Amino acid sequence: MSNRSVAAGVGLARVMAHCGGSPIRAVELLVGAIASAPAAPEPYSNLAELWRDRRAELEEGLEGNGSLRAVLAQAYFLFLDGNMDDAVMTLGSVTGVRPDVAWGAAPWFGDARFLDAVSPEALAEACLRTLDHGHDLDTDDMRERFAPWFHAIDVVSERSPAPESLAAMARLPRACGRYELSFALCDRADATDRVMWTAVARAATWRVVGDLDQAVAAFEDALLLDPDNWSLHLDLADVRAEQGDFATAVSLVERGLAYAPHEVSLRAAGVAYRTRLSGSSDDLRALVVLAPELANVSYRKLLVGYACAGPGLPRELVAEARRTCEI
Repeated sequence: MSNRSVAAGVGLARVMAHCGGSPIRAVELLVGAIASAPAAPEPYSNLAELWRDRRAELEEGLEGNGSLRAVLAQAYFLFLDGNMDDAVMTLGSVTGVRPDVAWGAAPWFGDARFLDAVSPEALAEACLRTLDHGHDLDTDDMRERFAPWFHAIDVVSERSPAPESLAAMARLPRACGRYELSFALCDRADATDRVMWTAVARAATWRVVGDLDQAVAAFEDALLLDPDNWSLHLDLADVRAEQGDFATAVSLVERGLAYAPHEVSLRAAGVAYRTRLSGSSDDLRALVVLAPELANVSYRKLLVGYACAGPGLPRELVAEARRTCEI
């Protein structure tokens, strides 16, 4: 029996017969049908009947099963039990692994029972889980697959505009190139209460768009709301460096170090930006020591690249600094 035939409406009795009466094998077959046609209602009807009739066996058989098919089935079973928060977070995990399948097209995901009950906190967490594996979502195909997610975000954020949750939700449309929705979520959050996370979300979106002046303004707003946050000082310093204003970047890092003097990313950024500004060999040597401690390799390469462009640096020292990006 093919996934296509199951999706086309084969009854549960035939599915079970094909699977030798095993409810776990039936779940695997039905989820395979969902993967082939996520919007088709028949596999979900069969899963619902199976959950009603063979629940104890399914619970035992699925316990501890972390396969994609088992997890997707569990998302739907959670929905059937009225546990909308765990259902959406589970679906977010599946989507993060396989965003090339339009899992959000599932009928239950657009159901009013789900949209009326899921919390903004759970939907926000689910949105973050869709981004966990770093897939490129900024394509027309991905935007189409994520359309049900955008609808859910719009409905839930309007119903329950919790600012921090909306700021987290904004990361998904930003990753998909839906910048207008990301900004709209920030506006909706600000209309409820101005919080630092919204300003950060707005700044990040402006940065991706390429408007660094607007990104600076938004990060400055965030610092007004949370002036002791060292990470915000570093974020703003990085944008200033991207603008070529290394003197301001150094000043901002030094302000951040007042709150977190041992933070390695601040220390590395400080010596990198000073090196770029002054061509100090001592600062570049300090960066050679600090760079391997930066877990984010992309950020390490960025800082080393800035530093190595400093004026008058010894060629051998520059080569040594660049080798830290190979570790």
